[in-house]
Amino acid sequence: MASEGTHRWWASALAGGAAGLVNGLFGGGGGTVLVPLLTGLCKLEQRQAFATSVAVIAPLCALSAAVYWFRGGLDLMLALPYLLGGLLGGWVSGKLFSRLKPLWLRRGFALLLLYGGWKALFS
Repeated sequence: MASEGTHRWWASALAGGAAGLVNGLFGGGGGTVLVPLLTGLCKLEQRQAFATSVAVIAPLCALSAAVYWFRGGLDLMLALPYLLGGLLGGWVSGKLFSRLKPLWLRRGFALLLLYGGWKALFS
């Protein structure tokens, strides 16, 4: 019988693989599958799942961007304003993160998923 540590390692690897697959296929969005997997499958607390997701998604995004860039599909100058805005937004949200209750984090995440789903279905 597999130990709890082995199960957790495989669950974490599965969650990371799903996030990488979604991130690579769609150019982002790995966190939309990673956070629910981290809370459900890996049994992390909500705050820990959000923080872990950010730590996992950052290098996945960098890897995906590098692949797109080497294949000629990324214009770095076009991406620069988004990067600068994203850095500012990430800094602000990092400061707010510890002040928000997990309930509001979950609700905000759910609204983001609903909005994304709506746009994907009806745009």
